[in-house]
Amino acid sequence: MSIHHINIIRYRDSQTTDVEEFVAVEEPLQINLNGKPSTITMRTPGEDDELTLGFLFTEGLIQSISDITQVTSTDLNTVEVNTTKPELSVAKVERNFYSTSSCGVCGKSSIDQIAAVSQYLDFKNCFLVQKDTLLTLPEKLRAVQETFDRTGGLHACALFNPKGDYILHREDVGRHNALDKMIGYAVKKELLPLDNYILLLSGRASFELIQKASMAGIQVVAAIGAPSSLAVSLATSNQITLVGFLKKTGFNIYSRPDRIV
Repeated sequence: MSIHHINIIRYRDSQTTDVEEFVAVEEPLQINLNGKPSTITMRTPGEDDELTLGFLFTEGLIQSISDITQVTSTDLNTVEVNTTKPELSVAKVERNFYSTSSCGVCGKSSIDQIAAVSQYLDFKNCFLVQKDTLLTLPEKLRAVQETFDRTGGLHACALFNPKGDYILHREDVGRHNALDKMIGYAVKKELLPLDNYILLLSGRASFELIQKASMAGIQVVAAIGAPSSLAVSLATSNQITLVGFLKKTGFNIYSRPDRIV
């Protein structure tokens, strides 16, 4: 269940009223890797198998679904993962094992460890996006954000084809979790690389989100919010087109403008 009903006091126009409100659920998810605790992340329950696969893939711990032998939810907040690589354990995951919902890279020991090398940096196809197509995407994402409409408390990401047709979206209290869920779906369905899709982010574009997009082979990332300096640097070095401040009236292009026509 991704929504809780609670009773609150609302103050509006100098009046107080007892009302029922909806809030997004945030709970811990523990991922056990080959029988050992690996990481805990705060997330919105739902698509936990996708979140787990996406996390392992974007961390560079697995290369494809063929590296996974079993993914099992043992209870509401624990996922057990068995892989074909028994050496994958806590000792091999060089990070502190707590991630907050607002910052998936908190606890990383260095920038070098999170700038993982993607297997999909050598883009094969010529991918172009019309300016007018980009302008339509924020409204299309909002149209499918049912949980956000009720709570106002979730981040989202979505995939669109070059014509701007909606393909898939995921929501979560953590922006990095929403993207991991989407990429995990692609890992499970063997859709990688996602080099013929536009990725839309509902908020800002952080370094980690660009890193995850790079791992999935995404060429064009558009964000409704602002990019960070590290996000721009990583997008530039990994040949990703990065668009920020996307609205129906315009946008900024921060890297690889040649794909926007």
